[in-house]
Amino acid sequence: MERKTKVNAEDGKQELVITREFDLPVDLLFRAYVEPEIVEQWMGTKVLKLENKKHGGWHFETSDASGKVVFEASGTIHEFVPDQKITRTFEMENAPFPAQLEFLVFEPLTDDTSKLSMHIVYKSVALRDQMMQMGFAPGLNMAHNRLQTIVSKLK
Repeated sequence: MERKTKVNAEDGKQELVITREFDLPVDLLFRAYVEPEIVEQWMGTKVLKLENKKHGGWHFETSDASGKVVFEASGTIHEFVPDQKITRTFEMENAPFPAQLEFLVFEPLTDDTSKLSMHIVYKSVALRDQMMQMGFAPGLNMAHNRLQTIVSKLK
C-alpha cells in the first residue's frame, strides 16, 4: 500500500521535506495540531503542555501499559499563525538527538481538502539519516492516517 505521507530525504542534506494531503478543510487539519484532546487521540500521547503562541511551549509524554514513561518530547513554538503555520523546535528526552527545527505549513486546496508541508532541519546529515533508519517515515504515515480518521469525524 502506498504511503500518503511523502518523506523526501535528499542525499547530503540535513533536512526532510514531508507532504501530505488530507480530506479535511484546513481549519480542521490545523486543529489536529493545536487542540490537546485531538493531538492525544491521533498521536497516542499525553499532552502535558501546549501553548499555541509565539514563545509558547509544548511537552508530550507517552507511557506503556504499566505507566512507565517510554517517550517524552518538548519544544518551543517560535511562530504561530492560525490555519497557516507553526514553527517550533522538537527535542526528545533521554535520546541522543539534539533539538531539531520544524516548519509546518497548512494550506487549503479546496473547501474540503488541505495540505500539510513540513520542513524539518537536523543538526547533521548523520542525525537525519539515523532518524530515518528508526522508522520515522512509516510511523509518521500511520499517525497521519489516524489523524485523517479521527478528525474526519469532527466535520
